[in-house]
Amino acid sequence: MSSTTARSSTDTSCRNNMSSSKVFEIQTQSHSEILDITGVVQGAIRDSGVQEGMVLVYCPHTTAAITINENGDPDVKRDLLTGLDILSPKRGEYRHFEGNSDAHLKSSLVGASELLVLQEGRLVLGTWQSVYFCEFDGPRRREFIVKIMEG
Repeated sequence: MSSTTARSSTDTSCRNNMSSSKVFEIQTQSHSEILDITGVVQGAIRDSGVQEGMVLVYCPHTTAAITINENGDPDVKRDLLTGLDILSPKRGEYRHFEGNSDAHLKSSLVGASELLVLQEGRLVLGTWQSVYFCEFDGPRRREFIVKIMEG
């Protein structure tokens, strides 16, 4: 099971708009895995006190990613990893010397961030949607940033 811890900084900008940032550490357990971080993001929103605005979830790693996808069926996460393995297999005609080119490609395909709407103190997500941290070169200690912007 993965664990998350937080470091945070809060700053206010001009025009009375509030901005809050938290950096979360997460320990992944597998080479490739998709971890639901929706509760962590929602907790950061609650702690910020911001009710309306935008939330940026950002991954500062080149072999990991952030995505939004279905939370109702755990097979979806497995299928996503399987599909990404087909698109970017572990063994290929890669030249990168570290041997993790597939993880770099998967990270680029999925993306480093998601921007979400915040209404009434909650993320606006569809019924079956969650926010996920995607590990493609683990296990590792990773970070992701949650930036909450009022407005």
